[in-house]
Amino acid sequence: MEDTAVMVVNIITPDGQVYSHHGKRVVARATDGDLGILANHLPIIATLKIAEVRVLRADNDNHEDAIAVNGGYLEFKDNVLNIVADSAERARNIDLRRARYAKERAEEEIKHAKTVQDIDEVQRAQVALARAINRIQVYNHR
Repeated sequence: MEDTAVMVVNIITPDGQVYSHHGKRVVARATDGDLGILANHLPIIATLKIAEVRVLRADNDNHEDAIAVNGGYLEFKDNVLNIVADSAERARNIDLRRARYAKERAEEEIKHAKTVQDIDEVQRAQVALARAINRIQVYNHR
């Protein structure tokens, strides 16, 4: 018997909807650990880390979408999974050259901020570095 349990997966940012598909499984990294969500899961709300979100598509068991999600939260209820993120980018839309440049720039900013002992600048640059690394990893995962 074929498994027909699916959910709607939406990823929304302040710039609009980045992703909307039917999925069988979603894997995301919450602040307290990785989450795997299948259709008919109990309702849940979780804050997300800067990390990849993977969606196993309902239309093809061999197709998994990778999305670079930069923080935000996840809500699952009634077979609708909504992720509201600060920013998000599908693997196919990532400009690898730009992501690598952002990584190099963030590494330089961290070095500079440490030499002048600017803790706030170090933290901002570390977030920028994490976002760039996430985008590179998601691009390479596709």
